[in-house]
Amino acid sequence: MFGLAAVWNVLIAIAAGLLVVWVALVVTVLVLRPEGSILKEGLRILPDAVRLLRRIAADRTVPHGVRLCIYALFTYLASPIDLIPDFLPIVGYADDAVIVAAALRLVVRRAGADIVRRHWTGTDEGLATLSRIAGLPSLS
Repeated sequence: MFGLAAVWNVLIAIAAGLLVVWVALVVTVLVLRPEGSILKEGLRILPDAVRLLRRIAADRTVPHGVRLCIYALFTYLASPIDLIPDFLPIVGYADDAVIVAAALRLVVRRAGADIVRRHWTGTDEGLATLSRIAGLPSLS
């Protein structure tokens, strides 16, 4: 069996690995944090984007992996546990914005532009903003 020292070594190695990954995530968020105007546009279309994700998640014709990604995103956003605590200025909320943008990008790419257009209830300008935030060519 394993000795107590071996168990502690494994636990310390795991903790050190998690710390390195967390620091790398913080640095990535600091480098890639959304610009002010993109963040403002994102907040403006937030209700339409949430409605879009809910409608896509309920659509049984959408691939299961896409719907699973949406449920994981909603679970992460509702969870009190965050990758970077929200009390840290700028980066605390920037990690959420980066994760939402990445999830939107994945959902839009995997679901397809037709499904996104079919479920979008907002304005054409909002759809153009969504495609800009997700880093995709125009969906409208």
